[in-house]
Amino acid sequence: MKVTKLSQSIIVSGESGAGKTESTKYILRYLTESHGQGAGTIEQRIVEANPLLEAFGNAKTMRNNNSSRFGKFVEMHFGEKNAVVGGYVSHYLLEKPRVIWQNGEERNYHIFYYLCAGAPDNVRKELGIKTPDDFQYLKNGNTLFFTTKETHKSLPDDRKSKMYKKHGGLYDIALDDYKGYARVEGAMKKIGLEDKEKLNIFRVVAGVMHLGNVSFQTSDGTQGGCFVPETAESELTKTAELFSVPVNDLQECLTSRIMQTTKGGHRGTLIKVPLNVEQACNARDALAKTIYSHLFDRIVQRVNECFPFKSSASYIGVLDIAGFEFFTLNSYEQFCINYCNEKLQQFFNKRVLKEEQELYQKEGLGVNAVQYVDNQDAIDLIEGKPSGILELLDEESKLPRASPNNFTHTVHQKHKNHFRLEIPRKSKLTSHRNLRDDEGFLIRHFAGAVCYQTSEFIEKNNDALHSSLEHLVQESKEEYVKSLFPGPPALPFISKLAFESIGMKFKTQLNLLMDKLESTGSAFIRCIKPNGKMVEDLFEGGQILSQLQCSGMVTVLDLMQGGFPSRTQFSDLYDMYKKYMPAELVRLDPRLFCKALFHALGLDDRDYKFGLTKVFFRPGKFAEFDKMMKGDPDTLRELIKKVRRWLICTRWKKAQWGTLMVIKLKNKILYRRASLVKMQSMVRMFLAVRKHRPRYRGLMQVRKLQKEFLQMNEIAKGVEDATTRKHAEDVGKELAALVHKIKTNTNLKRRDIEDAHLILAEKVRRQIQLLMQKKAAEEKERERLRRIQEEMERERKHQEELERRRKEEEAERERKRRLDEEERKKKEEMERRRIEEEASLQKRLEMERKKLEEERRQFELDKKKQAEETARLQEQLRKQAQLEQERRDHELALRLAQEAESQVVPVEEPVRMDMASVVNAAMVAAAPQPKYDLSKWKYAELRDTINTSTDVDLLAACKEEFHRRLKVYHAWKMKNKKQTAVKQERAPEAVMQNTMQAPLIPAPSAPQVTNNAQRFFRVAFARPSQNPGVRERSVWYAHFDGQWIARQMEVHADKPTILLIAGKHTNSISFTFIIFIF
Repeated sequence: MKVTKLSQSIIVSGESGAGKTESTKYILRYLTESHGQGAGTIEQRIVEANPLLEAFGNAKTMRNNNSSRFGKFVEMHFGEKNAVVGGYVSHYLLEKPRVIWQNGEERNYHIFYYLCAGAPDNVRKELGIKTPDDFQYLKNGNTLFFTTKETHKSLPDDRKSKMYKKHGGLYDIALDDYKGYARVEGAMKKIGLEDKEKLNIFRVVAGVMHLGNVSFQTSDGTQGGCFVPETAESELTKTAELFSVPVNDLQECLTSRIMQTTKGGHRGTLIKVPLNVEQACNARDALAKTIYSHLFDRIVQRVNECFPFKSSASYIGVLDIAGFEFFTLNSYEQFCINYCNEKLQQFFNKRVLKEEQELYQKEGLGVNAVQYVDNQDAIDLIEGKPSGILELLDEESKLPRASPNNFTHTVHQKHKNHFRLEIPRKSKLTSHRNLRDDEGFLIRHFAGAVCYQTSEFIEKNNDALHSSLEHLVQESKEEYVKSLFPGPPALPFISKLAFESIGMKFKTQLNLLMDKLESTGSAFIRCIKPNGKMVEDLFEGGQILSQLQCSGMVTVLDLMQGGFPSRTQFSDLYDMYKKYMPAELVRLDPRLFCKALFHALGLDDRDYKFGLTKVFFRPGKFAEFDKMMKGDPDTLRELIKKVRRWLICTRWKKAQWGTLMVIKLKNKILYRRASLVKMQSMVRMFLAVRKHRPRYRGLMQVRKLQKEFLQMNEIAKGVEDATTRKHAEDVGKELAALVHKIKTNTNLKRRDIEDAHLILAEKVRRQIQLLMQKKAAEEKERERLRRIQEEMERERKHQEELERRRKEEEAERERKRRLDEEERKKKEEMERRRIEEEASLQKRLEMERKKLEEERRQFELDKKKQAEETARLQEQLRKQAQLEQERRDHELALRLAQEAESQVVPVEEPVRMDMASVVNAAMVAAAPQPKYDLSKWKYAELRDTINTSTDVDLLAACKEEFHRRLKVYHAWKMKNKKQTAVKQERAPEAVMQNTMQAPLIPAPSAPQVTNNAQRFFRVAFARPSQNPGVRERSVWYAHFDGQWIARQMEVHADKPTILLIAGKHTNSISFTFIIFIF
């Protein structure tokens, strides 16, 4: 707070009875003594305000003798010089139903018993105080007083209750009802209350006590209603006297109420409505709760007025609110308290886990993320809109005939498949399983499942007074009583739709509190309850572990183990240690200064990490660093030398890296320059192409005509007509001229080029046609002459050819016969080879197809197995949270059953799994089967094999099988262990009793070995060796400490000696000892 100028908050949390209130006292006392101005008036009043608030706001419960039944946020304000200048107390959710009813093992607020046990006789007489048995609001609960040995003797008999006379008093080191009155009166005096105001407070408290004794009977008239009987008239008179109101008015307001009709928005006639006995009792109890609640508000107001402050620079707030509660009967009070604890747990997760990991990520530390359970879904279930439980409760309360059963049914219907909500039959406690579905619901909180009975939810959510009673109290003759109800009188025509419920008020206060906590720095104190019996020096490990797990401490420890909880700014570290360094090092940048400092000290890189703006330390490492820095001067001088040497090396490396980076930069600039030239060339080419694209296209078309012209030249060469060739040459010259014109004239338009191209194309086409015609005519003439010549030559040769053909025909027929025969054989051979090749190819293709089909099928199977395995792993992960929640619910139910002497539905212990166990299970499932299957071997075979075999793998398999059977046996033994506390004998009970009654025959005395006797054994044994027929001899030594083996040693001839020590090789010692027993 001094450094950051930011207000701070300390959240003290824990289970009911864990010590939150006492921790808050120590914190306030420390702050006032450390930062107060010499134990001044303000500091004393801040400390003395606690006993006063505890007297009116604390009570005995089943789990805590001094349980806070309200929440408070104490702000200690500091001035510019960080001295205490004032304080302020904000309170939340006083448990008003406790004023009128308590459990049989619980008590009302302490102030009632202070008046009964410790008030002076004159005060008791004026207030009409007797024993707790004489007051209806006290005798339903525990009527025992908290006393010590001294006060027990000083307590008069006329103040003791029947229960106190029978059982004696209760004892608690922090409570004493006999001295409590004097302690409260002294606290009132120290905070500045005058005697008259103190007496008025006690009168109001006594008036509430007497009000509870007012009873009612049903009237005999036809109009119904009720009246106060004669037996209760004295209590009614005393109540009216203490509240300074007329007796008749009080009786009338208790047995009737004033209502006003409305129609069309206009007010109608006032109507006096008589109340029946139940309604009158509800009105009486509502008046008692409201008066006591307003009295408590007034006391808190007076406490705040006793240490005022004009201005403050910052403050430190300490939050002490009721812890997580779970009883056999859980009602609206427990619901609101647990809702508040859910919000605080979420704030804890956000500040300690979420924001811490976000800081690591922002600073770039690379710390592994830690998973934690987010309870946002539970908070949304309670306060979410429009179907949260509080919203549904308000909607039901506004109905003309509100029904708890209908409200519960709506809750189950709106959140049918919600993980956090279940029906009462899902509870682990048998007493809750008897509830119907519309009588309650079960919520899985972060600390465990709690079953709430909703029969009184609607009534406790709206405890507003009817206008007649409120107006009566506001008209009291006593100014102090009138001041408890400031503001205008209540109107009789206010609709039910306009009321503000208790739940919504608490939700609004809680949101304001969370906003205040969000705006301050936060520190958390986790109070752990060591046992459920409220005794000293008793630690129940299971209960403590359950509280640590539910409060998220295990996750916090995991984060601290892998994280860096200590951190500081570079500039702060620089300012802290620059005075120890010479001027040349002080001139360094803060980050470089810290790096030089850490390297010079030789700190391990794993003990710290540099972030972007801060340096982070492992737990305890910053203290070691500070101790090294503030060591002797000689060490500091050596440290400075190391810093200088490190700076020289660092700067030299920095220069080297700088040179290298300059070279890289130069190469990069050259590369960019070459790329720039290339890009410019491409751009210029693109611009030129875009500018001369019509000429390029025209030139390409002319080039195509030139190719046609070359074909035309080839045709012209075959034509004998010179004129035709001359025309073809002229066309070629025109094409060359057009190409030259396109290349040289930059002003040519696309249309001119296309027109010239078309003209030339037409000329080339006509010239080609003409040449083709000329060539065809010449070819036709030459063909005619050639045919005549060929005809004459053919006639001459015809005769010769006939003779030659005749001779050749005979030879040809013979040759063809042979060729046909060879051709037939060749075709047959080729056909045979083709058939064989096709068969071979078909066979290969079939094999390849089968292979591909098999690979595809195997791939599909592997893919399906992988998908099934992934789904199974995800299902196991999903069930893990549910099983963990079931385990916590079962532990919570066990604790509750032990306190309520009830029974818990037996369930199998869920298997706790995490990600590593799931992955290991998958690897084990996929691993190959063991080499040896020893599951069907007998114990004798295992023992003989262990003692005689030389096969290392077989020995390991035998040992593993033996351990497996031993674990199975112990698991069976624990599962079938008797649940009853009485040991059952095999013989009949009568026989056992007769045996116990019969005199015992004295047994012969024998020397007894105490548990701490030190004994030593030496056992020689033989085992097979590598040479057949030869057995190696070995010796086994054991040291017994009592009945357990402390050490053992095996001495062998052919291998090193084996030494095993208890606590380090426990499994091996137990296994070896069992082998020797066999």
